[in-house]
Amino acid sequence: MQGDIKGRGHEDTSRVHCDVHVADTDEERITEEKWQAILHNDASYDAAFIYAVKTTGIFCRPSCKSRTPKKENVRLFQNAQQALSANFRPCKRCKPTGERLPDNEWVAQITRYIDTNYSETLTLETLADMCHGSPYHLHRTFKRIKGVTPIEYIQQTRIARAIEYLINSDKAVASIALAVGMSNTPYFITVFKKKTGRTPAAYRQLNRAKHTMEVLHSGSKN
Repeated sequence: MQGDIKGRGHEDTSRVHCDVHVADTDEERITEEKWQAILHNDASYDAAFIYAVKTTGIFCRPSCKSRTPKKENVRLFQNAQQALSANFRPCKRCKPTGERLPDNEWVAQITRYIDTNYSETLTLETLADMCHGSPYHLHRTFKRIKGVTPIEYIQQTRIARAIEYLINSDKAVASIALAVGMSNTPYFITVFKKKTGRTPAAYRQLNRAKHTMEVLHSGSKN
């Protein structure tokens, strides 16, 4: 299994759906002073505001040591409750609510991130960075909760999307591989066959033959 599953490698924030809705009265303006506090993990601002990241759906204290987000993806709130009300979820690393995030909620965060970013470059390290934990702990916790490793879940998600393309479109196999985040077409075909028992082309042919037979059978009854 390849630990580094290649994708398109660009950030497409329009594809992320975190169901985030926030009232204008709750969201604070990002001043240069507050942005500098985030950049420098300044703990003296922890009681002043909370920041959330739209691309991950996670909110943190200014002092959080997680990777610095892009400024355009950041929202500020006066407190953790406002961020929670806007459907953001607390960071497992800095614990902005003062409570430990339950493992099942953390895995749900990771799962949502994979479901909306499966076409991007996703590695264990990328997921750990985005979801604020260590790769080892993420791997172990995800497998305990979901029954599969994060990399296996990524593959399952990509193959499921590929099947949808094969059934509902005339996209070439190489184009489908790219669309689901697997730029190496031979590797995509190998993984697809391992998961389904057939190559993508054979799967599409079988599905179309089955559909044709169903149509003919239905017509013979009329």
